[in-house]
Amino acid sequence: MANFFKASAKKTTIPQNLTVTVARLDQQGCGVAFHHKKPIFIEGVLPNETVEVKVYQQKSKFSKAKLINIITASEARAEVKCRHYFQCGGCNLQHIDYPHQLTYKQDKIKQLFARQALNQDLPWQNHIVSQPWQYRRKARIGVQYDKRGTPIIGFRQRESSHLTEIKSCPVLVAAFANIFTELKLLLPSLSGKNAVGHIEVIAGNKNVVVVRQLVKLTAEDKKQWQNFANKNSYLIYIDDGKSISALGEYSVLFYQLTDTIKIEFSVNNFIQVNHGVNKQMVEQAQAWLALNAQDIVLDLFCGLGNFSLPIAQQVSQLVGIEGVQSMVDKAQDNAEKNGMTNCQFHQADLNSDWQAHHWAKQKYTKVLLDPARAGAYQALLQLLNFNIEKVLYVSCDPASLARDAKLLIDHGYKIEKIALMDMFSQTKHVETMVMFSL
Repeated sequence: MANFFKASAKKTTIPQNLTVTVARLDQQGCGVAFHHKKPIFIEGVLPNETVEVKVYQQKSKFSKAKLINIITASEARAEVKCRHYFQCGGCNLQHIDYPHQLTYKQDKIKQLFARQALNQDLPWQNHIVSQPWQYRRKARIGVQYDKRGTPIIGFRQRESSHLTEIKSCPVLVAAFANIFTELKLLLPSLSGKNAVGHIEVIAGNKNVVVVRQLVKLTAEDKKQWQNFANKNSYLIYIDDGKSISALGEYSVLFYQLTDTIKIEFSVNNFIQVNHGVNKQMVEQAQAWLALNAQDIVLDLFCGLGNFSLPIAQQVSQLVGIEGVQSMVDKAQDNAEKNGMTNCQFHQADLNSDWQAHHWAKQKYTKVLLDPARAGAYQALLQLLNFNIEKVLYVSCDPASLARDAKLLIDHGYKIEKIALMDMFSQTKHVETMVMFSL
């Protein structure tokens, strides 16, 4: 059998150091430039900036590069506040001034809607914003250990499972301003080496620290944690993987949603991380739904009753549905403690067939849904059978929102109002509220 010579395909390599002009930002907030028509992704840059970069990864269809020097800066560039910004993966928009962050996020929603062929002029309303710093009232802090058993306390590095050791975090609420320094002093003194898996902080009526404890707490370690709590005015909860219990005296946890409504929660419950945006979001939902005393409202993915209870004050009846029974119980308890007798809460998997449930046989005038990032496609497929005039969709992921919006529009709904909600300032994450009507 004859063998024939075949020339190998010539590989094109990009020089390690390049000067490029940034064309745009992608959906993750990463800059995109081009070299010989091949895209190069660069963190920390802005459109129209001319920058010097170092290529560190080359693939057949794209490359990645690190910023070395800014030759021509954008007018939208801001000085970053956090000393850990270029290592920590928590924030990725601090180098953009705040008005341009909002513009970027709104453009991101527009682009995702356009991909679904939803190209009509969107009826944008004013953004919901709060303070862009010290807003985050709930966060998980990672703990890792080096070879000597010294704890590393912080957040994940960009594109890595390793932690960046954090000294301070400007997006955490002020109550936890010193948490990293205090933990750095405490953890090495505990008797159980590598004993702590992670730590969660939550600010409500009390400031809570939840410790994921990998080994049994000794009496001395309990004393150390209690001293830490007393010094910083924290409540300590211990999570041993089987249950979560207060270390010391138990206290009811809640946040004040309105002047008259308190939402009680447990440390393992979901709550919105930005208190200021959450309050405005709930108020806007009530206004957009144009509630009246005859309305019967269905609240899907209702959680603890964050939307349910304020809505219930204005309508005839509110029915809330949630997938987790403990959250259903908590929502019902919250309704009773706030003196509301026109609320019902039920457990159901909204991503499966739920139309046989007795609550689904009722006639509803309006519906609100606030799903997780995966969206509500399966729930909406069934909701279409109800022909409900107004559907208010609260989204924490614009891609799933755009997909679900197309479903509603294809079945006769129109977008009446849409607004960006900046729940996570300084990050790429986007939340949106959309009012659909038949």
